[in-house]
Amino acid sequence: MIKKFIITLHLLFAWAVGFTQTRGTIDALQHRLSIAKDDTGRVNAQLGLCFAYRLGNTDSSLLYGQRALTLSQKINYPSGEILALSYTGITLEQMGNLPKALEMAFKALQIGKTNKLEYLTGAALNAIGETYIILKDYPKALYYLRMEKSSNKTNEISLAYSQFDMGGAFYEMNRLDSSVYYERQAIMHFSKFNREEPLVYKILGDVEMKSGKHAKALNLYRKSLQISIKNNERRGTAYAYYKIAVFYKAVNQPDSAIYYAKKGLEESELITQKKTILETAALLALLYEPRDTKESLRYLELADAYKDSLYSTGNLQAVQSLVAREEERQNEIKAVQLAYRNQLKEYAFLAGLCILLLIAFILYRNNRREKKDKKLLEEKNSVIEKTLFELKSTQTQLIQSEKMASLGELTAGIAHEIQNPLNFVNNFSEVSVELVDEMDEQLDNGDIQEIKAIGADLKQNLEKIRHHGKRADAIVKGMLEHSRTNTGEKQLTDMNVLCDEFLKLSYHGLRAKDKSFSAEMITHFDPMLPKINVSQQDMGRVMLNLFNNAFYAVNQKAKMAGTDYKPTVEVTTFASPSGAWGLKVKDNGIGMPDAIKEKIMQPFFTTKPTGEGTGLGLSLTYDMVVKGHGGSINVDTKEGNYTEFTVLLPVL
Repeated sequence: MIKKFIITLHLLFAWAVGFTQTRGTIDALQHRLSIAKDDTGRVNAQLGLCFAYRLGNTDSSLLYGQRALTLSQKINYPSGEILALSYTGITLEQMGNLPKALEMAFKALQIGKTNKLEYLTGAALNAIGETYIILKDYPKALYYLRMEKSSNKTNEISLAYSQFDMGGAFYEMNRLDSSVYYERQAIMHFSKFNREEPLVYKILGDVEMKSGKHAKALNLYRKSLQISIKNNERRGTAYAYYKIAVFYKAVNQPDSAIYYAKKGLEESELITQKKTILETAALLALLYEPRDTKESLRYLELADAYKDSLYSTGNLQAVQSLVAREEERQNEIKAVQLAYRNQLKEYAFLAGLCILLLIAFILYRNNRREKKDKKLLEEKNSVIEKTLFELKSTQTQLIQSEKMASLGELTAGIAHEIQNPLNFVNNFSEVSVELVDEMDEQLDNGDIQEIKAIGADLKQNLEKIRHHGKRADAIVKGMLEHSRTNTGEKQLTDMNVLCDEFLKLSYHGLRAKDKSFSAEMITHFDPMLPKINVSQQDMGRVMLNLFNNAFYAVNQKAKMAGTDYKPTVEVTTFASPSGAWGLKVKDNGIGMPDAIKEKIMQPFFTTKPTGEGTGLGLSLTYDMVVKGHGGSINVDTKEGNYTEFTVLLPVL
């Protein structure tokens, strides 16, 4: 409910400022007052009328301000009370009743502080600031105006009026650049709620006048007068007439100066604005002095009367008394706050001491517990280190087992490959022995030609024995290379040759284990592929693992499928679009479900029966391809249909 009221007041404040004294605004507020359903609504309307009337009908402004104050006090509504005191204080300040204006504004600040409604005290701070400008205490005026500005940063109305009045204070202090800056800031903020404040242009005109730019000053004074008349703001009209009169006196046109000064005095008297009555009367006294002494004296007496009304000893004492009381109240508040802060410091000290003692106890207890935990941790670490050592040993053994398993696959293939050259060696050796015996017979016969023919045959047999012996030697060396620890040394390699060699070794290895196994091998080797820099031993293991898995998959399916099934392993080498060397190994075997596909590269994961696989083949393959050679390996599979591995290696 309070939030709704505050929002309504701000909207009403903006409305009243935007349209000020227009008949339509007054009528709308009067209508709102007549239809108000509760006391809060009546306070809202009365506050709007108080603020709207302040510039053109000060008596009505005071009347509605007092009614709003009385009703707010009756219904215990501090928000309405603050604004009623603030708006009435502004009107009293404009009328020249400075002690009463300060009294009401200070009271508004006090209520705002007590009820934590400081954000509603902007108008009260403005009234105090303007009062101190009239009293020519500009530093104090700026102090309160800056308070208004800082406490209402989101309220465009308060920002506009605080900066407008700050510009006026800086002008009186002869700080013209600062005055112009703040007046331009005020124009910007006034424009945000469609308000043209005539007195802004009056102050800008004063700056131009003081700078000797009389023509610019007159234009600004006339703009101020035009806005004031349009808005029916007698306060602005009075100031504008007075300033135009000052201009004409400065340019030595006394008749025009007298005309506008009288107009300013007339407007000032309609709203009892003592400051401009004093200023216009004093100006008329000066203007009439050389032409009509009696008139000059009459205006001088009028000026003196309002000077006494504004700056009399009684008024100044009343103001000083109010200021002293306010300062005393502020000092009392500060003393209470200081005592409260000191008490908080004592409590904080005691609390801190208790916390330190608690921390010390906790640290002592934790230290004892830490010693026990440290001992227990050392014992556990010892057990963990022992377990880790055993685990690493087991892992090494498993990896070696995988290597030996692959070596077994190689050996079986090599046994088949090496059998052919050995058969040749044996056969040609037997034939050579027979040729030697025959040569001995011919030596006895002395047939030189026959001996030479037999020698030629013998030489040819020996060449064939040497050829097949070297072939067997190469196969054995390859087997030994595979069984040795990897050095990681890379060399330029024809990958097509390497693929062909290990494909045959893998196939014959499986054939050596299972004579009934048979599969079709289809190769698509790209002859244009360049040699690449790889570890031949590592890549041989990679290929052997992939080929073994492919042959295993088709062999498993062959055991379950009908006679129409034809086991096939297809090997393709290619250059990828990115320029990498590629290898695809595809089989039409049992395939894999998606759940298994995600795990096949994990160490020790295998789908083979116990004793047939370690689960390290594809894990090591992944490490050799990705970590060892910076490549990639991917798998595409469909359960029951096919599996295809794709290896990509960068061409270095």
